Amino acid sequence: MNTRRGEERNRKAMRPSQLRLNDTSVVLPPRLIHMQNLPWLACYMQTLKAENKSLNTQKSYASGLRALIETTLSGENVLSESDYQAMTVYELAERMEPLNGRMDRWTHGLSELRPTTYNARLAAARHLLKWLGHRWPDHLVRARTGKRLPRTLNRREMSMVLDASAKSENPVASIVVTMMLDTGLRVSEVCNLDQNDIDLEDGSARVYGGKGDKDRLVLFTRRTLERIHAWIPIRDARVRDDDFAFLLNSAGRRLQPRGVQRLMDSLAGDAGLPKGKLTPHVLRHNFATGLLERGADLVTIQRLLGHSSIATTRVYLEISDQTLREVYHRAQATRETIEAAAAARTADEDELVETTPSTSSIGID
Repeated sequence: MNTRRGEERNRKAMRPSQLRLNDTSVVLPPRLIHMQNLPWLACYMQTLKAENKSLNTQKSYASGLRALIETTLSGENVLSESDYQAMTVYELAERMEPLNGRMDRWTHGLSELRPTTYNARLAAARHLLKWLGHRWPDHLVRARTGKRLPRTLNRREMSMVLDASAKSENPVASIVVTMMLDTGLRVSEVCNLDQNDIDLEDGSARVYGGKGDKDRLVLFTRRTLERIHAWIPIRDARVRDDDFAFLLNSAGRRLQPRGVQRLMDSLAGDAGLPKGKLTPHVLRHNFATGLLERGADLVTIQRLLGHSSIATTRVYLEISDQTLREVYHRAQATRETIEAAAAARTADEDELVETTPSTSSIGID
């Protein structure tokens, strides 16, 4: 009797993936039993939405997981498009048994990717396996990534970008650059702003459903308010079909992140910057480092940026240290230049010989 109870206790303690090494069928978690015969993709995408994953995350997971699911083992046929779409949740759970070698073959094909991209693919796969009730293989670990500081523009480069946006033939350029630089908004948040989200009297805007589905308040500078007032008549002329979007393209449709990036590439060329150096996120980084250099504390910057963790904001301290060193070395170089110039003037004065005649009580010397 005690032996049988011990066997039952050991069997319950085993992980699902360990059970499948000996059994012929998978055991879905209870939350998936009722949908085991439904197409997996629609069910999984609905789960991502229910978890408040951003649209970018949903697209990234869907595209990144396709190569994993389509990876074939010895003796398997290549999945057709119809097979991929029609695969049920239960069939996918069987196919994605984590120790059958499919995961290993897939990760070997990712070896040429950058560590950050590789880790993003693994994050998607880990989420899928957890959804299916599988255990993540312990031997598959994240790639080590070096510490990369956010890229920023120096004052001269930023001045050239602002000048290029002010002179651009595209009237949306100036408002986009100024708003992102002065508020730290993400590109998706800028594009999702509605007319009603902006309070001109208060000089602020309310961001709804930011990254992580968080709402927050952003504040406008006087420069941003001037750009907004200049943009409103242009927006009113562009609006079509009672669109609530604040930023509209020339066709009267809501501005999209891809369109903003094309705008950044164009402005970078006008400002004489290398391609890829100006991005929406670079402007966000400039906003954060500017606040830090002017004495703002990390908690305030965290709230303005909409970061979930202060650890994400802390990376800007590294940039501040770099800036501190640059300012220090420039100041030291300037001091040395001034001292050298002063020493040179003193030497010149010492070498001067007085040749001007002077008068005395007995006449000219």
